[in-house]
Formats: sequence, structure tokens, C-alpha cells
Amino acid sequence: MRAVIILGHGSRVPEAGKNMEIVAILLKEKYDLEMVEVCQMSRLGPHYPEILAKCVNSGATEVVVIPYFLNNGLHIRLDIPEMMKEEAKKYPRVKMIFGKPLGFDPEYADIIYRRIQESIELPDVRGLELEPRESFPVPEGQGEFVEMPPEEAKRYEHEHFHHSHGHAHGHDAP
Repeated sequence: MRAVIILGHGSRVPEAGKNMEIVAILLKEKYDLEMVEVCQMSRLGPHYPEILAKCVNSGATEVVVIPYFLNNGLHIRLDIPEMMKEEAKKYPRVKMIFGKPLGFDPEYADIIYRRIQESIELPDVRGLELEPRESFPVPEGQGEFVEMPPEEAKRYEHEHFHHSHGHAHGHDAP
């Protein structure tokens, strides 16, 4: 049996992954998929190891993980495949597939245009009433987010990306 796991980033906001759960239900209904589960990489769960175990214990012999991510950042390049490789050691007879992330799709332009139309009549941001940040505490020992000032980002990109990928002299590596 093939199981599909939709893997999100995770948040400390309860119910932040609700839309992924709706997508999972739609996938099951629309495409008659036997097992579609959702999990989070970090913060509030459920987390990948627990959902993977659930799939395997339910009889999955193949697990396809679809990252619910738009950009090909470090989570896609390293963090998720490393996490999957580590967990795969527990299940040597189960095929583990690191699927394609949401990434780019030309249909996003249509979706974003629809969001623009839906947003035009919304009030100015200055009038929004926001929940207190304290409603979503940062777990002990974790930072709220990682900032990188633009100057540091440029320096980092130049020093780390260009040199390590053969771009230092303005030509592409094969």
C-alpha cells in the first residue's frame, strides 16, 4: 500500500496546519488515495516520525512525502531529506520517496490574482486588531525567528553560495 504524507513547516499557532488537513481530505476523496496523512517538521505536531510510524503500522510499503513548501530553501535541500534518511533506517523494507515540493506552478498566478481581487475591499492594515503575541508562546530554548539584515544576507550569499558552487568568477559550474 502507498501512503502519502503532506509535510508542512510547523508553527506554534494551534490549527495553523488546518488547510493542509483539508487538502489531504480532498486528495483522498478526489483521487481515491487510500492513505493521506499530514505532519509538521517542527513546533506543534504531529511530527514526521510519529506519522511515518502510523503509516507503516497501517501496512504502507511505500511512503511518498510531499513537502508543503513553495521555495527550495534549506529545508528542501537538506533538512527534510536528512530527517527522512534518518527515519528510513527504522523501516528497511519500506520504500521512502522524497517527493517534489509544491514549488512553482503557473497556476499560482491565477490563485494570487484571485487573492488580489478578494483583498481589494479589505481595510487598511492600521485598522486591524491583532491577537497578543503572548497568545503564542515560543517554546523554551527556541528563538522566535531568525533575522538576517540585507547587508549580511548579501555577504553570506557571496561568501557561501558563489564560492561553494563555482560561481565566484561569474561562470556556472556544470
